[in-house]
Amino acid sequence: MLGFGIAAAQSPVIFGASFVKSSLTVARPSASASASASVSYSRLCCRPHCCRGLPIGIGMANQILKTTTSHFSHVESISKLSAAGKISGVNAVVLGEALASEEDELVFPNDEFSRQALVPSPKKYLEMYKRSVEDPAGFWSDIASQFYWKQKWGRPVFSENFDVRKGNVKIEWFKGGITNICYNCLDRNVESGNADKIAIYWEPNDPGSQDSLTYFQLLQRVCQLANYLKDKGVKKGDAVVIYLPMIMELPIAMLACARIGAVHSVVFAGFSAESLAQRIVDCKPKVVLTCNAVKRGSKVITLKEIVDAALVESAKSGILVDLCLTYENKSAMKRESTKWREGRDVWWQDVVPKYPTTCEVEWVDAEDPLFLLYTSGSTGKPKGVLHTTGGYMVYTATTFKYAFDYKPSDIYWCTADCGWITGHSYVTYGPLLNGATIVVFEGYVTRYPRKSLRVLGSVGEPINPSAWRWFFNVVGGSRCPISDTWWQTETGGFMITPLPGAWPQKPGSATFPFFGVQPVIVDEKGAEIEGECSGYLCVKSSWPGAFRTLYGDHERYETTYFKPFPGYYFSGDGCRRDKDGYYWLTGRVDDVINVSGHRIGTAEVESALVSHPQCAEAAVVGIEHEVKGQGIYAFVTLVDGVPYSDELRKSLIHKVRNQIGAFAAPDKVHWAPGLPKTRSGKIMRRILRKIASRQLNELGDTSTLADPNVVEQLIALADR
Repeated sequence: MLGFGIAAAQSPVIFGASFVKSSLTVARPSASASASASVSYSRLCCRPHCCRGLPIGIGMANQILKTTTSHFSHVESISKLSAAGKISGVNAVVLGEALASEEDELVFPNDEFSRQALVPSPKKYLEMYKRSVEDPAGFWSDIASQFYWKQKWGRPVFSENFDVRKGNVKIEWFKGGITNICYNCLDRNVESGNADKIAIYWEPNDPGSQDSLTYFQLLQRVCQLANYLKDKGVKKGDAVVIYLPMIMELPIAMLACARIGAVHSVVFAGFSAESLAQRIVDCKPKVVLTCNAVKRGSKVITLKEIVDAALVESAKSGILVDLCLTYENKSAMKRESTKWREGRDVWWQDVVPKYPTTCEVEWVDAEDPLFLLYTSGSTGKPKGVLHTTGGYMVYTATTFKYAFDYKPSDIYWCTADCGWITGHSYVTYGPLLNGATIVVFEGYVTRYPRKSLRVLGSVGEPINPSAWRWFFNVVGGSRCPISDTWWQTETGGFMITPLPGAWPQKPGSATFPFFGVQPVIVDEKGAEIEGECSGYLCVKSSWPGAFRTLYGDHERYETTYFKPFPGYYFSGDGCRRDKDGYYWLTGRVDDVINVSGHRIGTAEVESALVSHPQCAEAAVVGIEHEVKGQGIYAFVTLVDGVPYSDELRKSLIHKVRNQIGAFAAPDKVHWAPGLPKTRSGKIMRRILRKIASRQLNELGDTSTLADPNVVEQLIALADR
């Protein structure tokens, strides 16, 4: 899971931190932000553990909620929770009044938060959502018009085909519109009076060497790098691979590429040389940008040597890269200790600062490519997800604004790496398009006061209710709503997400769809299921941030995402919709375990395990079972200080039996000091499956893990 958030005036934010039940505290002191909005919630009887009926008043016209259109059914369900009246047997807590307990089903925003929220009520959400699906061209055109376009888009505003039976899958938004995302991130903010506003605070691995850049300074640095790349022959449409850690030069490099129309491909600086070489071979870059080394904690990782090895491998496939621009990261390694190839390698600090601090913008069509981002595929070959400029710009900026209830005085921190989509959309582009102040964080979290935090959030693994309550109670001090979002690399931005202040939250639920998003749950035959149900999560109709293809492999794009259920985008995720219309992600469909005919989502079993007071985290995979077809194998991390014991193992299994049923009881509980995760927080279930089935010679590449040593620890505990 990734955590994130927004803090009040002049204080930072959290987004992108893996966690178990341990102490994570962040933020700087600050004053409160204020804004005006209409009152949306009446705080009546909303006390914890109150089962005597819950009068909940939200000023909303019932007739507005009465609609028979299926894509508004979730809004109708909000009225049942939100309209004035009593709801018997509901446990609830109000934001800032008490901690959320295991018995609390709902968390309501308080009056003060809702008054200040950009979307202060279900009524306002309904007005916006209804227009976004009934008039998507008008809705998104109005938002797009808030950005700078050298030339306005033509008609139609968008065109789409999701049905492979009707021809090639195609998605286009704002085609014919000419713009530049770097200009909208930087120049537009400088020209509007934000030149001296801090754009980036940098928190390095080594405390004491923090830095910052204003919007004007950031623009100058971006222009210098853009001019250098142009001078070296990089032009519109050329690919540039960026293999950098979370230093300020990473977003600078992304923006510089965008400014000149080059297509950046950021590769997480934890991938192995082999993985990096695969991406270089696929996108054929003109330049690779890297640094000589990075420190993670006290460990030095020589990134330049990984790049060197990758370039040797890519050369074997006929892909030669003539320029490797290398930033000297002095805190990790001096240039004298860096391995060097004359004629190819160039020190960043020796050349880039010499270039002019202004650079002409390369204006591009809205459908011109912006970036490639490789994500893992079931075949083992990485998939090059291609996002284009205009639709991504509009959608990312809008999701950031509303999902975080962004205020200009906020300081925002997303702890994700720019090597993942979260870092693209919610470290770099989304915040800067809104003129936000962001924190680029290279180091590790230490203790800070948290009173300034205003909004939290999470992405990555589906967050279970117990983890949600821990995040809410401990990190947010029960004061901060959580934007517990569902989205994917492919979607570009949040798809199902709470809007802080708009409606009550259910711990563990992503709640309701964002503007313009029409999620549906289908059965195995592709038929839409209405009401309370479980099935496959799909999306009908396009949205501006959708990816357009898989680079160089449109057939795979169609086969993976559109052929399983023609007419829909298939997310690959399972989903449950409850009686109130809230959406609950149950994990990847390939993470569904079939036990004696019972289809069980791994997330459901994991949530039951984590609800045990001595379980900090759990991951579940399926293994072959000669009688049941598949068995359930659970990796369990215990709360600090709790010893392993057979009694505890039995207690954990009993917890699952009680919460779900005997059919879901784990066949094996494997003690886990930690779980194999990427630095973005994604659990590598492939590795867990291999360990569970004892296929230890097939573990594959573990270099992308945040802590590769976890694998050896798990193997050592396999028979304990």
